[in-house]
Amino acid sequence: MFTLIKSRYTEINLCMIINDLLKRLGPGFITGAADDDPSGIATYSQTGVKFGYGQLWTALFSFPFMAAVQEMCGRIGMVTGNGLSGILRKHYSRPVLGLAVSLLVAANVINIGADLGAMASATQMLFGLPFFFWLIMLTVLTLFLEIFVSYRQYAKFLKYLTFSLFAYIFVAFLVKQDWGLIAYSTFVPSFSLNKEYLLNIVAILGTTISPYLFFWQADEEVEEEIAQHKITGAGEGTPNVEEADLKGMRIDTIIGMFFSNLVMFFIIMTAASTLRSQGITSIDTATQAAEALRPLAGDFTYLLFTIGILGVGLLAVPILAGSASYAVAEAVGWKSGLYRKLKDAHGFYGVIAVATLVGLVVNFLHIPPFKMLYYTAIFNGLAAPVLLVMILLISNNKTIMGKYVNGTLSNVLGVVITLIMTVAGAMVLFF
Repeated sequence: MFTLIKSRYTEINLCMIINDLLKRLGPGFITGAADDDPSGIATYSQTGVKFGYGQLWTALFSFPFMAAVQEMCGRIGMVTGNGLSGILRKHYSRPVLGLAVSLLVAANVINIGADLGAMASATQMLFGLPFFFWLIMLTVLTLFLEIFVSYRQYAKFLKYLTFSLFAYIFVAFLVKQDWGLIAYSTFVPSFSLNKEYLLNIVAILGTTISPYLFFWQADEEVEEEIAQHKITGAGEGTPNVEEADLKGMRIDTIIGMFFSNLVMFFIIMTAASTLRSQGITSIDTATQAAEALRPLAGDFTYLLFTIGILGVGLLAVPILAGSASYAVAEAVGWKSGLYRKLKDAHGFYGVIAVATLVGLVVNFLHIPPFKMLYYTAIFNGLAAPVLLVMILLISNNKTIMGKYVNGTLSNVLGVVITLIMTVAGAMVLFF
C-alpha cells in the first residue's frame, strides 16, 4: 500500500514538473519550434535523401551556434526594451538599417510563400481539391489569426501541435538503422568541395540560423517585458533586468534550440533510412516527403504529415510576417507589437497583411512547393551573415548593452559561425 501511494505521489510530482516546465517555455522554445517550419522539414528531408547519414554532423555542429546567436538576440531585447530594428534606427546609420530591413523582408516574404505553398500542397494531398483553393483558404486563415487573434493565445495551442514532429523520432527506431555509421557521421564531420554538397550546407545553416528568428526573439522578449509591466511599450523606458531573468531566457533558448536540432537530426536520419533506401534522391512533392512516416503511421501517414506541416506552418508564418513587420514598423517609427489591437497599430498589421499576401503571390511562380522550401533555406543562408555582423556589433556595444555585453564564448561562437556562413555562401556563389 505504501509503495502504491509513493508511486502515485511520484507520478503526480512528475506531471506537475512537466506541466510547470511547459508553462515556463517562452520565446526561446517558440522560436526553436518555429525553426522546424516547412522549409526546415523540406531541407532536412532533402539532406537525408541526397546524402544519407553523411550530413548528420550538422545537427550537432549547429546547436551551440544557434543557441549563442539566439541568446544574443534575446538578451538584446531584454536589456534594451527594443527590437533589433529599433536599436539600429537609434544607434546606427540609415543605410545600415535599410540593408538589414531589406534583407529580412525579402527573406521572410519568400519563406512565407514557400511555407504557405507547402501547407497547401500537404492539405491537397490529404483532401484533394485544387492546390490554389487550399493556398487561398490557408492564407485567409493565417491572416485572420495574425490580425484578429492574440498570438499568445493560439501559440499556446500550436506549440503542442509541433510535438507531432516527434513522429520522425519514433520512425527512426522502427526501421533498420546502421547505428555505428550514424554515430560516426554525427561525431566525425565529412566535407566535400562538391557544389551540391556546399549548397546543402548553406541551406541547412540558413534554415537553422535564420534571419527571421533573430528579429523575432528580440521583439518577443520585449513583449514579455511589456506583459510583465516592466516597460509600457517597445522603446518606451529601460527595463529592470535581473540575472534571474537572463538565466531564465538562456534556459528557455537552449531548450528551444535543442528541441529544434533534435528534430532536425531525426528527420535527416529518417529520410535517409526510409526514402533514400528506396532509391529516392530528391523530394519534389508533399507525397514523397510524407512517405518517410509510413513505417509509423501506415494508412494514416498523410494525415500525420499534414497535421505536422499545418502545425509548424501556422506557428511559423505569423513569426515570419511578424518579424518583418516589427522590423519595418520600428525602422519608420510606427507603433508596433502583437499586444496592440489593430486599431492602435494599423501600419504594423498592414505590413503583416502585405507580407503574407506577397508570399501568396510567390506561389504563382510555379516552382514546386517543396523545391521552393529548399531554395528559401539557401536564400536565408546567404542573407544571414550580414545580419549576424550587426548583431555582434550591437551585443558588444557598451553604450547600448551596458554591463550585459557579450562574453568571450558568445563572441567566439558568433564570429566563427559568421565566418563559416560567409565562406560557404561565397564558395557557392563564385565557385
